[in-house]
Amino acid sequence: MQAPHSSVVFLGIDISKAKFDVALAVNTKFRTKSFENTPKGFAALDAWLQKYDVQRVHACMEATHVYWEELALHLAKAGHHVAVINPALAKAHAQSLGLRTKTDAVDAKMLADFARSKQPPAWQAPSTTEQRLRALVLRHQALTDMQTQEKNRREGLREDVRESLETHLRWLAEELTRLEKAIKQTVDDDDDLRRKRDLLDSIPGLGKRSIPTLLAYGICGERFEHARQFVAFAGLNPCIRESGTSVRGRTRLSKMGHAPLRRALYMPAVVALSRTKWGIRFRERLKASKKIPMVIIGAMMRKLAQVAFGVIKSGRPFDPALHNT
Repeated sequence: MQAPHSSVVFLGIDISKAKFDVALAVNTKFRTKSFENTPKGFAALDAWLQKYDVQRVHACMEATHVYWEELALHLAKAGHHVAVINPALAKAHAQSLGLRTKTDAVDAKMLADFARSKQPPAWQAPSTTEQRLRALVLRHQALTDMQTQEKNRREGLREDVRESLETHLRWLAEELTRLEKAIKQTVDDDDDLRRKRDLLDSIPGLGKRSIPTLLAYGICGERFEHARQFVAFAGLNPCIRESGTSVRGRTRLSKMGHAPLRRALYMPAVVALSRTKWGIRFRERLKASKKIPMVIIGAMMRKLAQVAFGVIKSGRPFDPALHNT
């Protein structure tokens, strides 16, 4: 079969836990196919692309949970341009096309069209150490949630199952301790991550749980050029709802970003606002502007993300003199 005439071939990928659907844009038409979301399926995709004599694609997929990561790494290692976009962007593009049908194949075609019309920048694959650190951090967060759920079940629990619950809680405590040691060791063994951890540790409010999360999600100058990009990546940018004279919605966080990052910055923001000099000054200034408590917390989360980016970008520890106002 003949290769597409265009020098750049666009590939849309709609991915889920078990499978992924692809749509290859060839002129005004699409060639579609479904594959297993496994290494075997990745190899089948390679063979399918070779069938159409496609050497390099501009692929586009959504950041859906963690299901996309292995395929994105596979394509990036093969030399393809891989763009990973926020699902909110894909939804907005589908609405702009007036799509009324939602299937995996239709979504794959929509993503191929998004790649062709918007040409989003390439996703930068994290290092092997960052991948390990992110897996450990996410596992720690999952077990912490499980521990909280089990503790909440203690009240009103029948004695018949109390021993089972207490056994599970002991195991969770031991496993969380093991994961914390593994997270610390992973950072200690990497010179670059250790240097960045020491810089982040100079920021009042950040601690042993929030710092590894920031590191796991690649807070570095190579991936983000400006602090606002990292803020948007975390979904901490303000979303303003105003139109004409009648619509005056409350400003809120966009939340169109990585929830683990927002979660990691919530408690540090609360601590900074109540226990640090620069945070208290920040809180009082916003209170004087009639800001409500949750808006102030959100603003401090955003400020922490900006400051964290700043110390990493500059290579200099936190300087309280820069935050006196």
